[in-house]
Amino acid sequence: MIRLILALTVFITSLTSVDAAGMRLANICRVKGQETNTLQGLGLVVGLRGTGDSGAAPTARALARMMQLMGGPISIDRTGQLNLDDVADAKNVAMVFVTATVPAVGAQAGDSLNVTINAINAKSLEGGTLMLTPLLGPRSDNPTVYAMAQGALNVSLDGPATTAKIQGGAKMEASVSAQYQKDGKITLILEKDFASFDTAQRIEDEINGLSSLTLGDATGTGKSGRTSARAIDQLHIEVLIPELYRDNPIKFISFLLGTTIQINNHSSRVVINERDGVVVIGKDVEVAPVLVTHRNLRIEAGGGGGFVAVGDKNDVPANAKLKSLADALNALDVPAEDLIAIIKTLKRKGDLYGEVVFQ
Repeated sequence: MIRLILALTVFITSLTSVDAAGMRLANICRVKGQETNTLQGLGLVVGLRGTGDSGAAPTARALARMMQLMGGPISIDRTGQLNLDDVADAKNVAMVFVTATVPAVGAQAGDSLNVTINAINAKSLEGGTLMLTPLLGPRSDNPTVYAMAQGALNVSLDGPATTAKIQGGAKMEASVSAQYQKDGKITLILEKDFASFDTAQRIEDEINGLSSLTLGDATGTGKSGRTSARAIDQLHIEVLIPELYRDNPIKFISFLLGTTIQINNHSSRVVINERDGVVVIGKDVEVAPVLVTHRNLRIEAGGGGGFVAVGDKNDVPANAKLKSLADALNALDVPAEDLIAIIKTLKRKGDLYGEVVFQ
């Protein structure tokens, strides 16, 4: 049976447009600065079962240097360099990439983060332990150590043996804060599914329409409660923090993100999740008059050119709704993967009038 979800559009009565839906700003955008950051470093994994980087010169140099720093008995050659012969055949050691993700809200010194370890040359990381590894930021020109990672590796049973994780394996040594304002302004970033020039302009107009009384009673304070916004492009809207909230920008951001914006609905969009076999079809998606054949089945959609319309008689005579076509295929027990293939073909041919989004 096709796992088909038909999108239902809730109409909210509005003086501006009956085809617009009201949504809170927090549901369609975020404040710039609220993004994840990646910490990274190079480390050594020990305790492997003969699956390490035997014969790899970089691993041997890193191991020799670590042993030297820890007071280990590493000999020096005639040029004053570390003698790598002592560790060149170490088969239980591997050099790895170590990464950790700082959440969008930032992280404070002492917080723990999950760590991901990826082998460079080792055949397997199973049974290994990550030696103490400094983690830097994504910019190579910044030598700040933000966290230290270590611990026993956990290799997934159904994943590659060259990738492992350590739950809470990194301890923050420095705080990473989310910088959400600059020069008395914040920048709203639209989620990609809502990004458009129309939506950005609607947000600008709505914010500029907020009154001083809506933002807060500024009487007696000598400070203005007015704000202003400017849509920079289809993704970014720059908002001036009112003078009334300069000392408390969090309160203003909380209020702003709770503001309801009237945006166009997505009733002409098809969203497909091929992995799970889910198809979400907007009510306004149409298909041109076409003949669809599937194995021994024959379905004609549309009312023009002698075709018999699929769906209700109230449909536009020349075009059928994709929903009606999907209902017909669903009634015939057509598999979800076949429905997705038909939608792809219709879109490629130019006979599907709407946006198709793959997840």
